[in-house]
Parts: sequence; C-alpha cells; structure tokens
Amino acid sequence: MKSVELEIALAHYFGFRQNLVVPIISWGLDIHECDLIVIRKSGYAVEIEIKVSVQDLKADLKKRHQHKSNKIRELYFAMPSSMIAAIEYVPEHAGIILIEENSKVKFHRDPKINTLARKLTSAEIAKVAHLGCMRIWTLKSNLFNAKNKIGFTR
Repeated sequence: MKSVELEIALAHYFGFRQNLVVPIISWGLDIHECDLIVIRKSGYAVEIEIKVSVQDLKADLKKRHQHKSNKIRELYFAMPSSMIAAIEYVPEHAGIILIEENSKVKFHRDPKINTLARKLTSAEIAKVAHLGCMRIWTLKSNLFNAKNKIGFTR
C-alpha cells in the first residue's frame, strides 16, 4: 500500500467532514512534522504517523522529538495490516492503527493520552486550516497539469 492510500482511509475514518484533517504539516504550527493531523471539535490535536515499510518504522525511532509535544493529545502509528509483525518498533505511548487492503481501518492499540497537551488556540487551528487549503491548490494545479500533459479534455 502507498501512503496516500493510508491517508485517504484515515481521513475518511476520522471524519474530514466533522474534524479538520490535514496531511503533512511540516511548518506553521511550531512542532515536528506530522504525516497527518486531526483537529477534533474539542480543539485537541491527534497526530498520525504513517508507515509503509519496516525500514521507515525503524528509522522513526531515531527522531529526537519522539512525536512528543504539548500540542498533540494522541499519537497513532498507522500502517498496512501486513506490517503487524513490526509493531514492536512502535513507541509504547503510541496507538496502533492497521489498515487492510480494502481500506478498512482497525485499531490494534489505544494511545496513551498526553495529559500535558492543551487545546490548540483559534490562531493555531486557523493556521492548520490555511495549510490544508494550500494543499488543495497545489493538488488542483498538479491534477490540471497532469491531465493536460496526457491530453484529457473536460
């Protein structure tokens, strides 16, 4: 499975119509890079680290930030269900989400709630929304360019 398949399955599962769900936050929130961030209606943030290979999962152990922040209340590692044998490399404080080939999301382990986490401010939530909107225009541009490159017409 490719990471985009996991992103889509997770966005549907976490309810992008009910929650703010934005992929790849690497700046603007003053935290480490997040593969997928979910801002719940409560104002608390959930980070989902997406892994598609055992090597990627092992490499994550070397990150200094260890996915800890007072802006993240819950941390999950999401991976294809075929990687279940590698869950030993997932940090103990992280929940585990397994995604099957049919995009069905299954929770394997709940995360330890970060009780030091705070709700995001209105300005921080607006920044995440802004970053998500920026992604839409980049995606539309890429789709338009790809469509024109291979000669599709509308």
